[in-house]
Amino acid sequence: MDFPLVLLYSIALLPLLYLICRYFHRKSFQNCYILDYECYKPTPDRKVSSKFSGEVIRRNKHLGIYEYKFLLKAIVSSGIGEETYSPKMMFEGREASANLTDALLEMDEFFLDSIGKLLERTGIPAAEIDVLVVNISMLAVMPSLSTRIINFYKLREDVKVYNITGMGCSASLISINTVESIFRSSKNVNALVVTSESLSLGWYSGSDRSMILANCLFRCGGCAILLTNKPSLKSKALFKLKNLIRTHHGSRDESYNCCLQQEDDKGITGIRLGKDLPKAATKAFIDNLKEIAPKILPISELLRFIILRFIHKRNSSVPKPKINFKTGIDHFCLHTGGKAVIDAVAKNLSLTESDVEPARMTLHRFGNTSASSLWYVLSYMQAKKRLKKGDRLFMITFGAGFKCISCMWEVVRDLDGENTVWKEFIDEYPKQDLGVNNAFIKKYGWIRDEDPDSFWVPDDFEIPEDDDEIPAIVDHIKSLRSKAKQV
Repeated sequence: MDFPLVLLYSIALLPLLYLICRYFHRKSFQNCYILDYECYKPTPDRKVSSKFSGEVIRRNKHLGIYEYKFLLKAIVSSGIGEETYSPKMMFEGREASANLTDALLEMDEFFLDSIGKLLERTGIPAAEIDVLVVNISMLAVMPSLSTRIINFYKLREDVKVYNITGMGCSASLISINTVESIFRSSKNVNALVVTSESLSLGWYSGSDRSMILANCLFRCGGCAILLTNKPSLKSKALFKLKNLIRTHHGSRDESYNCCLQQEDDKGITGIRLGKDLPKAATKAFIDNLKEIAPKILPISELLRFIILRFIHKRNSSVPKPKINFKTGIDHFCLHTGGKAVIDAVAKNLSLTESDVEPARMTLHRFGNTSASSLWYVLSYMQAKKRLKKGDRLFMITFGAGFKCISCMWEVVRDLDGENTVWKEFIDEYPKQDLGVNNAFIKKYGWIRDEDPDSFWVPDDFEIPEDDDEIPAIVDHIKSLRSKAKQV
């Protein structure tokens, strides 16, 4: 072929080559990486022991023996242990009269601790943060909490800011999705996601059982996450986002009404968890899995399921097939909404105890920290050195509305157990026989046998530290009752 003709063809192909190169160049900046994250651990004086839990309950004068029995059953079945954390105002006996100062203090303690540690460890100065996304569902103030962080750390004047409220436990993955969207249209961006929940102004001091459950489940916590789409930082990253799916059933009345902030019949505000909550969660969960499964599972598993499902429809005697999610997932990071939530997800995905161990242990040690719960579960996996290069990590969480959000991460490099919130006590986990060795049963189990008609506890009754003292104290109370009855 003549040289001029070759040159002519080459020139004609140049626009196409330019477009191809431009496409791949832009795509390299659209990846979403987690550089590092820092989970918040409050100070030891904020730990909620079984003794302290009893003291808080006794301070609520709206409660009686029926509510005591209900709360005992709820806390025992919740899977929560004695080392979770609560806001400062509870230890001052002011949970029923908390103010805005208490709520801001709760947030400031987290902001000033975790964000500072994260920036210092990564070597990314605050001036290099281009995007800030803050999600605190139960606290909206002016100036916003995001502005508060900007003031604390002196972020740049052109930082892009997003303040998310009202999204519940699913908020952190909504924040990740927000950052992912920004990364698709902007190059060389560092983003800081700050996720937590404010408990100070959300404490319910009434007696409605559907509203008092939230007091049993939620605890203090938070996480700061640093993300980037800079190709130059890829080697330093921990995780790469592969897929994220959001499912929102807010248009359905039963889903909308199953988790509401409202007033009870006495005018006391709290979060009502309705009877339709499990049903709404299941529907959102199923719809979400239907959408994300084709994106994360191998074709062989999808074909197997389709063929077996076709056979089942033709012949009902053939067992109904189930998708094996383990064919495309190595680790499951589940929201710690409670023992029942973990059990339900484990059953639907056919997970083993090893798969759900990180979620169960996180629930026991830190409780339900709302939107930040997932990151404590992830930190447990990292502390146990489970996460290896190339592993696929599946996150799933639920939120009021009702919402279900899931995503898939790829582990970028082998991760050690350093710099995690678990590092000081990871060797103590996993704990065995949590149901048998429940501290709340040991201290308050006697309440289950009490007669509602004769139940009475002296005003000066003090809950003992030592569980061995309880039988003698209970006998003493019964003796006092008997004498009072005779009089």
